[in-house]
Amino acid sequence: MRLVDTHVHLNFDAFDADRDEVAQAWRKAGVAHLVHSCVYPGEFEKIRAIAQRYPEISMAVGLHPLDMDKWESDTAEQISRLAASEPKVVAIGEIGLDFFKAKNKPMQKQAFLAQLEVAKVLNLPVIIHCREAAEEMAQILTEFWQVHGPVAGVMHCWTGNPKDTQIFLDLGFFISFSGIVTFKSALEVQASAQMVPSDRILIETDCPFLSPVPKRKEKRNQPAFVYHVAEYVANLRGVSLPELAIQTTQNAQRLFQLPLEPIEV
Repeated sequence: MRLVDTHVHLNFDAFDADRDEVAQAWRKAGVAHLVHSCVYPGEFEKIRAIAQRYPEISMAVGLHPLDMDKWESDTAEQISRLAASEPKVVAIGEIGLDFFKAKNKPMQKQAFLAQLEVAKVLNLPVIIHCREAAEEMAQILTEFWQVHGPVAGVMHCWTGNPKDTQIFLDLGFFISFSGIVTFKSALEVQASAQMVPSDRILIETDCPFLSPVPKRKEKRNQPAFVYHVAEYVANLRGVSLPELAIQTTQNAQRLFQLPLEPIEV
């Protein structure tokens, strides 16, 4: 059985002391590939060094909506240049909108649009962060699609209800579920995980955050724990774990063009 963790942050300090041991654990858990996200371009070199150390890691580059203090007039150009410079880059992200206590909505929208344009030009998918901004996000994407045409991508660490989920499915997006889906209180997220078509569902850890049940007591999440996300989602959807693993791995391969051998079904 092979799994793909489609969203990790292994460059964070929480992993500095034992990254090799964490890698051994994800390999033992069946994690065949990982997509390493980026919250601002200044992380790129450390992420690249990690991706070179562990060949099963692919990369993304982008500016997170909570890092708008780092947005400058040439940031989009910098992201484009970095993405084009490294063959292991498979996406622009994570980018998006976060309106939880936000006071900089216009700047977030400007940066998001600029990075969408980068993704369109480079023909790369986007990894989207969307918190309390589903309506505005859908409007921006719809208008962008009308002018420029669609961009492939994933709504990462999805916490939306089924109605919002359907909006982004209709826009062509994949939907990725993190450890949040295993929380007792996450009833709407669980309902969304049940309704996403089998060819659009992905799994992730978003480590070092959001450890899934039964690892909630471990404050640091890690890629090996994506096994528990997969197991829970499989049970929710009434399919076997191997079947869910095949579906999500094939979907990750298709979205990110990952260098994995085809799965024999």
